[in-house]
Amino acid sequence: MNGDIYRIFYCGRDTENRSSVGAVDVDVLQRRIIADHPFPFFENGSEESFFSDGVSIGNCYEAKGVRYVLFMGWQNHTGKHWRGEIGRLVLTPELNLMLDSSEPLLGTDSDDPFSLSYPWVRQREDGSFDMWYGSTQTWDAGNGEMLHVIKHATSCDGERWNKTGLAVSYELGVTQAFSRPTVARGLNGGLEMWFSYRGSKETKYSIGYATSPNGEDWSLDLDGAGIATSSKGWDSEMIEYPFVFDHKNERYMLYNGNGFGKSGFGMARLKN
Repeated sequence: MNGDIYRIFYCGRDTENRSSVGAVDVDVLQRRIIADHPFPFFENGSEESFFSDGVSIGNCYEAKGVRYVLFMGWQNHTGKHWRGEIGRLVLTPELNLMLDSSEPLLGTDSDDPFSLSYPWVRQREDGSFDMWYGSTQTWDAGNGEMLHVIKHATSCDGERWNKTGLAVSYELGVTQAFSRPTVARGLNGGLEMWFSYRGSKETKYSIGYATSPNGEDWSLDLDGAGIATSSKGWDSEMIEYPFVFDHKNERYMLYNGNGFGKSGFGMARLKN
């Protein structure tokens, strides 16, 4: 917003487990809350909408002078499996949110027939765009856990997207349920990616890591994430849903803790 103050948009759930977008303004250097906004900035839609049962945000990018915030729209209709599609909000100059279109920006199709999740968009130096997003390949990969992978898409204008397929390799029983990629410039060149992952429903989410020289070819390094669960407290059981950003030559990560975020979210700073 100004100086060291950021508006952090996050998702909170109501009594019916539907997620809406709230916000808190934080001085990231002092780790001090400046304003905790009590009302949602954007809520779930009508029963006919692709976000009828919740909105989970991705990241912000700018195209043709307009700032957009991507989101995963949840549908959880009676008698059917939950599913997601990717939509887009407009971030106004006043830092409010409004729906860009009632249709998904990236929806289910023959390439992604079941569900899409948490998108991350990054602009290249030539002005084109990359998107990394989650895609369910099957609800049960044979071990009772879904296979949900990170895929890639490109766009010349940030509007029309060309899906290019699998971005990050997976291994059943180890890394088969990915979630919420976040991509940043590599400190030594190339790109870095952090994400949530687990290998089965019996294991809790951890934060994993991968690197790429070009944004297309990724190498997994699960132990290189630089962050793990704490010995006690709000993030001692699981950590997930990372969001990495840079401020004044420092790198920060917002992330959730125990219970998929029931305990709140926190902030880490990169050292060494």
